[in-house]
Amino acid sequence: MLFPPSFGAPTSDDYAIAVIIPPEIPPAALRLELDAHALANNWRALDRLSGVASAGAAVKADAYGLGAAQAAPLLRDAGCRDFFVAHWSEAAALLPYIDGAAIAVLHGPLNAGDAAFAKAIGARPVINSLHQARLWLDAGGGRCDLMVDTGINRLGLPLSELGDEAVQALDIDVLLSHLASAEEDSPLNPRQRGLWGDARRRVAHRRGSLANSAGIALGATYHGELTRPGLALYGGIPCAAMDGKIQQVVVLKAAIMQVRDLSAGDGVGYNSTFIAEGPMRAGVIALGYADGYLRGWSSKGTMLSNGRRLPVLGRVSMDMTVIDLSAAPELAEGDWVEVEYTLPIAAAASGLSQYELLTLLGDRFGR
Repeated sequence: MLFPPSFGAPTSDDYAIAVIIPPEIPPAALRLELDAHALANNWRALDRLSGVASAGAAVKADAYGLGAAQAAPLLRDAGCRDFFVAHWSEAAALLPYIDGAAIAVLHGPLNAGDAAFAKAIGARPVINSLHQARLWLDAGGGRCDLMVDTGINRLGLPLSELGDEAVQALDIDVLLSHLASAEEDSPLNPRQRGLWGDARRRVAHRRGSLANSAGIALGATYHGELTRPGLALYGGIPCAAMDGKIQQVVVLKAAIMQVRDLSAGDGVGYNSTFIAEGPMRAGVIALGYADGYLRGWSSKGTMLSNGRRLPVLGRVSMDMTVIDLSAAPELAEGDWVEVEYTLPIAAAASGLSQYELLTLLGDRFGR
């Protein structure tokens, strides 16, 4: 801030600068609590279920929305030594938190700049095509991973191209493929396993990796030397075989901003999709679809307070949701409620996948 000069021609002494220090930002009215012990225990459980293979960790999408800066050190300390991300920016952000563990970038190099960046930071690119293989070799080559497509038809080298001289020239650490239906009893699973096994016989590599979280439960023939759990690390139950082996990791909480007394006939929220049948207490909480609590929770979601269920009333708004406080009449403005967010239950109630429930969580949550 500049103070105005005195009357007449200004001099250097006529100006003084006041430094304004902004006040500390108040705590968020939303909380995302990550259970460090549950996360570490989930990795250890998945590592045990992987048998002779080691478990890596998919920490792409900011550790499925929970915060890679928080999750990665916990996984590293639990014993994880292989981390998988999708984008190069995610690899760069992860470097300070993994202390020498390996990072593989699933999307691979799209241009020479990506290849140069990979070499500069020591990340392994996952090669998905002949174009990417040539880019990597043109950049000087070095250790990389190779993704082969065995039936999901997303990223991955077609098996017909395995004999290409560019592929044969790669220094491959992990030969990967990705299961399309691991959570189901699908004939595609053994078919993909067979094609992956064929690729392993045709291309030199150090380790093989096929199983994601659900794929781990399919048994040792799907594991190779490295498994790549993601969802199950963060409390998701990808298949029935994982039930009872995985712990809930995330707890969401929201503050009550206002308490309202409703009368019979009062409507709540946009378009009054909830109408009070009689007198009742309602609370407005600081949680909405901008935070990842989507409109699919309208009149379906539930908050919890000491085991008591507080249903969502009417439509979820961008920044707020109204809940029924009838079961917890003592709650007041400034009190906190927990979002019922056990992932399999929440998925069934909302129609969202467990993956979406995690990755949609917004950055307004205090973590």
